[in-house]
Amino acid sequence: MSEPERQAHKKLRPSGGYRKTASFQTATIIYDATVWFCETFVDPRSRTVDQMVQAARSGRQNIAEGSRAAATTSQTELRLVNVARASLEELLLDYEDYLRHRHLPQWEPDSPEASAVRAVPRTFKKDPTDPSDLTDFTDSQRWALYARWLESDDPATRANAIICLIHQANFLLDRQITALEAAFVEGGGYSEQLATERLRHRRKVPSDRSDPADPTPQSCPQCGGIMALRTAKAGKSPGSQFWGCTSYPECKGTLPV
Repeated sequence: MSEPERQAHKKLRPSGGYRKTASFQTATIIYDATVWFCETFVDPRSRTVDQMVQAARSGRQNIAEGSRAAATTSQTELRLVNVARASLEELLLDYEDYLRHRHLPQWEPDSPEASAVRAVPRTFKKDPTDPSDLTDFTDSQRWALYARWLESDDPATRANAIICLIHQANFLLDRQITALEAAFVEGGGYSEQLATERLRHRRKVPSDRSDPADPTPQSCPQCGGIMALRTAKAGKSPGSQFWGCTSYPECKGTLPV
């Protein structure tokens, strides 16, 4: 494939790849553990079963859907990751309620039991800066690391271990949301990036036609950046077109068409 062909097939914004993220992998363990917890310890006639399973599923599925949406809309990606975070928070409350209503103990965050669950990924981590990185493991291998808690005959042990995993997933999603917000502020949304790439392309590919409706993009006289064709909304000539710097409001460079 030639370089122009490679560029033509290159995505403007990456998407997918969610299966290798620590947040999705942790959410998968939480979903599986919740299904089997409810089958074992919760009355199948209770609405709580559907609520817990759907909350766990929503946490996992929205991470995946948000990752796929990243190719075309950063706003949707951010919204879906927030939905995943909210769903896991709802599930967290369900497990806390389960323990409280049955007078079962909830592990303290710094207890030996909770510390042991949190320590599992650190033993097998690939990324030394990420305590939850288990990207080289299959789903069954990751499950096996937690099996002594998640397959326990004691419902309190299972519930507490899942609570630890939910806290871990929420921490990862909070960090992911912060990164997405920063990327949006810095790079703009998909439509903004698409318009910028179109202008870059038009600057690289000269046209042999003279079409006043499709003028050649200009460089900003102040910062040298890319300019976009805009329409005046006020001033001396409302409705007229002009070139405005795409870095506005930081740069207020303009040129006549």
